[in-house]
Amino acid sequence: MPEPASEAQCQQMREAARSIFLQALSDASIAKGFERHVQYERGILRIREDLYDLNSHSRVLAISIGKAGHSMAEALAAQVGTTVGGIVASPGLPDSQVCGYRYFRGGHPMPNADSIQAAGAILRALEAQSASTLVLFMLSGGGSSIVEKPIDDQISLEDLVATYRALVHSGAPIAEINAIRKHLSAIKGGRLAQAAHPAQQVSLLVSDVPDSTPDALASGPTMPDSTSTEDCYRIAKQYDLLEQLPDSTRELFERHALEETPKSDDPVFHKSRWWTILSNKSAIEVASVAAERAGFMVHVDNSCDDWNYAQAADHLLAKLRELQKRFSPVCLMSGGEVTVKVVNGGVGGRNQQFALDCAEKIAGENITVLSAGTDGIDGNSPAAGAIADGKTTERAHKAGMDVRSARERFDAYPLFRSIGDAIETGPTGNNLRDLRILLAY
Repeated sequence: MPEPASEAQCQQMREAARSIFLQALSDASIAKGFERHVQYERGILRIREDLYDLNSHSRVLAISIGKAGHSMAEALAAQVGTTVGGIVASPGLPDSQVCGYRYFRGGHPMPNADSIQAAGAILRALEAQSASTLVLFMLSGGGSSIVEKPIDDQISLEDLVATYRALVHSGAPIAEINAIRKHLSAIKGGRLAQAAHPAQQVSLLVSDVPDSTPDALASGPTMPDSTSTEDCYRIAKQYDLLEQLPDSTRELFERHALEETPKSDDPVFHKSRWWTILSNKSAIEVASVAAERAGFMVHVDNSCDDWNYAQAADHLLAKLRELQKRFSPVCLMSGGEVTVKVVNGGVGGRNQQFALDCAEKIAGENITVLSAGTDGIDGNSPAAGAIADGKTTERAHKAGMDVRSARERFDAYPLFRSIGDAIETGPTGNNLRDLRILLAY
């Protein structure tokens, strides 16, 4: 067993973890992703492996949705200038808007009135397009709530918010949450592609979902839906959702009245292409490089994606302790998201809850754990995440806080803020899921 670290060593490790995370945010930015994968010259737009002659289309329309909505529109404008315009729907309005775009401030994590208005504006813009139009969809995480229109007019905004709240707090992984969102929406699950048909369509993805389920991004508004109504009924039963839903949505489940979404053989997708510009893999790769430059031997383990936070903590800490016996210093990198089923919660989020759980399990050990969201937002707190180490419980006690009590109350943020270990970046204009960085000497 390695000797316990001094406070100076702990501080050094916390600074190293924070530096690795911030470097990953910088190197996996929207601007750098577009510089690598999107180029424009003499009227020809290259998106990954595709070429588009913008002069051959009667109109080029851009629809940018999600937490990276403005950042993606800005990055595209840096390439094509003012030749392309359209609609941006994001959770906040930037200080300077991109010329040629109409902006909406949609709600997140719950839809708001602007979410509904944004969906209406996008649907109206797409209805007028012909086969000679090129539609550039730019999609990023958070789009599920930022742009929304219920499939049934009987579902009010109040009922929509109640439905979202039940889904978010259910403990279900994001892919299953989005399966239900798709079937309750007039734009998700490929229905936005239906609205744009017969225009040529290309989707640029900044993904916050597993690579194996790209149609879960923003609930897949432009992609064939791999989920079904039967999946929705199964998920609702598995997580006891029916009793938590408002009457207007619950009755659709009780009557088995959900409508099926378009699948891969639907003609609306015959002129559609989808390209990932950035993903969680991008963030893991640049974070690994940053850790190696800082002198750590890096190992990546993404196997606990969508696991319960406590189970994920046990798994990753056990792996780190094994690596610690053979390498020093060592970094265990893990991407994806953990799940937390909140019961009467305080202020925090899944990343801070994970870090708090680790703090109890590594007390006295020479281990540092950082867990944070690349969007800069963790749950209902102003933080992106937090850092814990072998002295967190001790320092929290000196500050009059108790780690176990905060964990049980899902109230991690006040504790980490009080000891200076909350990570507060502000919204990053990006969303590539979470990073967990575990360091040991």
